[in-house]
This record gives sequence, C-alpha cells and structure tokens, in this order.
Amino acid sequence: MRIRLIALAAIVTSGAAIAQTQVQLGVPDQDKPYATPAVINHPVVIGWPEGKTPRAPRGWDVVKFAGDLENPRQLLELPNGDVLVSEARQKPKLDADPETARGFARSNVTGYSANRITLLRDTDKDGVADQTFVVLENLNQPFGMALAGGRLYVANTDAVVSYPFTPGQTRITAAPRKLIALPAGGYNNHWTRNLQLSPDQRTLFVSVGSASNVGEYGMEEEERRAAILAVDLTTGRERIYASGLRNPVGMDVAADGTLWTAVNERDDFGDNISPDYVTSVQEGGFYGWPYSYWGKQDPRHANTKRELLETTLLPDIAAGPHAAALGFALSRPEDGKQFGYIARHGSWNRADLAGYDVLYVPMANGKPTANPQPFLTGFIADEREGTVYGRPVSVRTRTDGSVFVVDDNANTVWLVRRAR
Repeated sequence: MRIRLIALAAIVTSGAAIAQTQVQLGVPDQDKPYATPAVINHPVVIGWPEGKTPRAPRGWDVVKFAGDLENPRQLLELPNGDVLVSEARQKPKLDADPETARGFARSNVTGYSANRITLLRDTDKDGVADQTFVVLENLNQPFGMALAGGRLYVANTDAVVSYPFTPGQTRITAAPRKLIALPAGGYNNHWTRNLQLSPDQRTLFVSVGSASNVGEYGMEEEERRAAILAVDLTTGRERIYASGLRNPVGMDVAADGTLWTAVNERDDFGDNISPDYVTSVQEGGFYGWPYSYWGKQDPRHANTKRELLETTLLPDIAAGPHAAALGFALSRPEDGKQFGYIARHGSWNRADLAGYDVLYVPMANGKPTANPQPFLTGFIADEREGTVYGRPVSVRTRTDGSVFVVDDNANTVWLVRRAR
C-alpha cells in the first residue's frame, strides 16, 4: 500500500531558520547512497543563558516548567495534573574510536545516569512546577511510562516492570513486578524503550530499537528488535505488532486507535539519506529495515530479501535525514483540530547540523494535510561553532492545547502554551 507522503527538507542555518519543500506525492527526494561521505559531527551543548528560552510561533509563550533535572527523557502527565519524568542517560562507548569518543565528550555524555522517575507538581497552576519528588530510583535506564489498572509501568532498557500506584502518591516503595524482559542496549545506544497504551488500556505497546545500524552483526541479533511489541496486560502475552522499524521511539495513539511512531533511519549513507520519519503503524506491517528505505533496496543488502519490497509499507511523514526524530505526540485540543508534533533531537552523522527543533504537522481524518512546519526553534546557538543550547528529545500534549517539550541535554522541561 502506498500512502500519501509529506516531504520535509530542513536546512538549518545560523539562528535555526528552516526551509521546507512543497507537498509532494510519493517518496521524498534524497541523494544517492554515498553521494557525500559519512561524518561524525556531534554538537557542543552549552546550556541556556539565564532568561533565554526556545522560540515559539506568535501567540504562544514558552515557560520553563522545570529545570535542574538530570537528563530528563520522557514525560507522563497523570490524571491529577502531576507530571512524571524519567531521568536516564546513554552509556559511553568505551571501545569507541578516538573521533567518536571526542564526539561523546562534546555532547556532554559522561556515562552517569540518574536512573530514576521524578514527579513534578505545579500547585498553583502557573505553568511552573514548584514541588519535586523522587518517586522511583535505582532503575536501569528508564524511559517510557504508562498508567493502567492502578499500576505504573516503567520501561527499563532490559525489561518492562510495574508498581502499584495512585495519582497523588509521591513515593513508590513496593517491589517491581516484571511484565516482560527486553533485549538491552544496542547500536549507537539504541537503549530507549518507550511505552504507549491502547485506548482501551488493555494493550501496552513497547518500542525497541535495533542492535545495529543495518544488521551488520547478523539478523539473529535483532530478535524482538527494530520493532514495536504489543503486550496484553491481562494475560502478559506478547506479540510483534510491527517490524522493520530501525529505531522507533516516540509513540502516540489517535482517537480512532491508530498507533503512530517516530523512527530514526540508518546512518553512514551520506548527509541527505535516508530521512527519519513519522508513520501510522499497521498491525503486522513491515517497514523495510534493514533491507530497504523509502521503497529502495539498501545496497548493503543488495541481494537480500528483495521480495520484501512488494509488501514493505512506506511512511507517512519524512522528518529530515539524520535529524534524530525521537519524539512524537498528537494534539488533543478541545476544538477538535489535530496536529502532530515531532521533536528532533538533532544530527551527529551530518556535515551541517539538522534538527534541534520541534515541528508540527496539520492533520485531518488521521492523515497529514500539509508540510511539517517550525513550532519550537532557537536551540542552535552557533552553527559554525557547532554549539547548541539544548536538544528536544520528547514531546507530550495536553487537552488545553499546550505542549510539554523535554530538553534532555539542558536538563529542562519546557511548557509551550497559548499567550495569555
């Protein structure tokens, strides 16, 4: 099945201006493989100067909801308005080549991980959290969270566990109950495991990234990886919901029950290939990795599984090559208008910086209707120097139309809301 696609060619310049191409049908334009050399170009994170924030469109305000966290990654708003945030960090590549090791140092990655869940509470509802509680600690690189049936589910890198929990509670002391074990770690630290509930709260979707770039360690290493798993919360039974998704991270479910995810595409192909993407997810669907990308055979798998091209599904939205589209959320405003928000953590495998922003995509009837557009920018401090203030890693929406943006490298959660 071919799906109408929206192409995004994002050119990030000094000041983080973004230019888009026109809407097109079919596969987005992209270079041929190896048209440019693969590069390692990690940014230098310098933090936000006092009083400076990301930039939002006219009519929106940006508020620092919480700071002084330790690599916040994913957020869950509870029914009582409390906000849970997972704090974890990728492990350094101890066996990395010197250039890659320098890149990790430039990115302020030291290997220390808070490994905890923190609760943020805004008691006076002014958009700034004024109380902070450590709910859980001594976890193993936690990322995704979900609340269902009186239990808080947490996705560590090696397992999904749950705890009895009631909104309003500020500390969990009960022992965890393991739901499923997960394959840990992965290529370029594909350690994140995200969670998303189905609308009826009976199924828990679990995203698991690949153990490699393009299967170079053998596909036997990719069992239950590069996939989204579905777990029945009543029986604990697990199945592979969709596969061929190299590194699915951000997830959300539309009102009609359709699952959506943001996926990081392959590296070491050149600057402008292959675009990350956001897509609706079909049960049983295969999305190409590692054999193909956007309907084209990967030359590194030139004579492997070519027959899969006939049944490979194409994504819905291109999000730019190497832009690290990690976060995705659908809006839930009261007026019924629909938007998708894409948090792009930013490139490392590209000569020029790309990403480092949040985009929005107008949608109607569950389909994109226009190009992705800039929503939250200003994360790049100086492109020539390769410096950035922070990096948006995930996004969550609220029923009033406001948007939480988690900035992991700046240890901050931003709240983007309509101007008052």
